Amino acid sequence: MAPDFVVVLPTLNEREGLAKTLDELISAGVPPGRILVVDGGSTDGTCQEAEKRGVRCILQEGRGKADAVRTALKVVDAPAVVIMDADFTYPAARIWDLVSLLDKCDEVIGARLRPEPGAQRRIFKLGNWLLTKFFNLIFDTRLSDVLSGMYAVKTEALEGLEKASRGFGIESEIAAHVASTGGEICEVPIEYRRRVGQKKLGIKHGILIALDMLRLGLRYNPTFFIFLAASLLAIPGFAIAGWVAYRWVVIGVKHYVWGIIGTTLASVGTLSAVMALLALYLKRMEIRILKQIRRAHKSRTP
Repeated sequence: MAPDFVVVLPTLNEREGLAKTLDELISAGVPPGRILVVDGGSTDGTCQEAEKRGVRCILQEGRGKADAVRTALKVVDAPAVVIMDADFTYPAARIWDLVSLLDKCDEVIGARLRPEPGAQRRIFKLGNWLLTKFFNLIFDTRLSDVLSGMYAVKTEALEGLEKASRGFGIESEIAAHVASTGGEICEVPIEYRRRVGQKKLGIKHGILIALDMLRLGLRYNPTFFIFLAASLLAIPGFAIAGWVAYRWVVIGVKHYVWGIIGTTLASVGTLSAVMALLALYLKRMEIRILKQIRRAHKSRTP
């Protein structure tokens, strides 16, 4: 049975999009009392659109989407939350599909696998694909859209969530926390529409999201990234060793010192690459063990 939930809508000057989103939510059977708008200081009457429909609107602490979500988690006492953008890009009727899976999953992401033509620029599709693949590699998941702005998550799965991301990277931060603590993440294919109102995401935001995800990787598996960085020493190492070998074989000139330097760098870099793979494997094994422990605990809980 699906748990009770609250729909959280972070907003900033989204009056037009919020109005359509709220109307669709209410038409889909979500009571106004189950909807919470967290506003970042809009000046276009966004909160008024919520209040006209009997929906609660509060002012967020801090700035950005990440702080809006954290503000909501402080005031919501429901067993689950559904977080979605308020720009009318996500289909509100699919909320029930997400929530229905929370009995077996800790987080359910609405994967944007059915986008409306022109809803996503190619550069953002590529960036989302690359970042999702990177996330899957680090956290041993099989997701197709980790950055979706529509997802349902159990509030208990968010206990201990730290403040790492500052903006739209909150989606990957939540997914990373759930995955690294042994939680189950599921996906539901959903539609994705052109947004209502002015676009807010640009290339700069994509770079910031990538940096946020890199910070998450450093937090949850620092050993992998340390050895991965050290493995780059193999590049100049093999280059120097190749140059020394060429000079010796073709020209007949021997460079003993450079040969030692090149061999050392190549050896350290290669060994570091092996250690990075080992660190990645151990982290993935840790996540799998945590999942098995949680499953065993759930099966014994009446």
